[in-house]
Amino acid sequence: MTRPPVSRLAETFVELADTLVDDFDLIDFLHLLAARSVELLKVDAAGLLLVDHQGQLRVIAASTEQARMVELFELQNDEGPCLECYRTGAAVTVPDLSAAAPRWPRFALAAREAGFAAVHALPMRLRDEVIGALNLFHTKPGALDRSAADVGQAMADVATIGLLQERSVRRQETLAEQLQGALNSRVLIEQAKGVLAERLRVDMAQAFNALRGYARHHNALLLTIAGTVVSGPLSEEAIDQLRAFARRSA
Repeated sequence: MTRPPVSRLAETFVELADTLVDDFDLIDFLHLLAARSVELLKVDAAGLLLVDHQGQLRVIAASTEQARMVELFELQNDEGPCLECYRTGAAVTVPDLSAAAPRWPRFALAAREAGFAAVHALPMRLRDEVIGALNLFHTKPGALDRSAADVGQAMADVATIGLLQERSVRRQETLAEQLQGALNSRVLIEQAKGVLAERLRVDMAQAFNALRGYARHHNALLLTIAGTVVSGPLSEEAIDQLRAFARRSA
């Protein structure tokens, strides 16, 4: 792997450590981690599983719709490398999914049908506490090289420390409650994605990028914009801006 620029790495680690702000947006933070993982580690997709207040893993963020669906399939079928990574607290590497069929037959088939040929799961862990897993997907077979694995684990570690620190400072909230709130928010965001996909005639990934881009442009929470889209009606100016953000991701 060609090493990413030091300045970009430094910027990313600062972003992942900056959780102690009044308008901290958990969903946007985790999508940032997924997006930076794809950019800096030169993988084709990334997804994040985090544990909720009942101790159940949930899909919170993904860089592509295909990765999100594979993560959901893994949870629904209770098999796969990402689940093993969370349960053991150790990285799990699958350089060739076709060879993993005997171990995880349903997951391996679903992942390959989604276009992925390899997966590498990294634990989101601080000492003995594991809160989830960062999952990296390749469309071609091959192991994640040592440099990329080290950088990816460092990013996951920093994000985990940031989330746990945010919980510690804001004692009136717990991480589990925040994650549960994120899950509830996700329902509204998925509804907004569907509305925009139909209104703008784009796919679900472009619809989400339009939501996120519009929220950042207006310095607003992603959930607020999603609520506005679902409740409607939207002004023509807002529709034009959303369409522009969708096109940028095409």
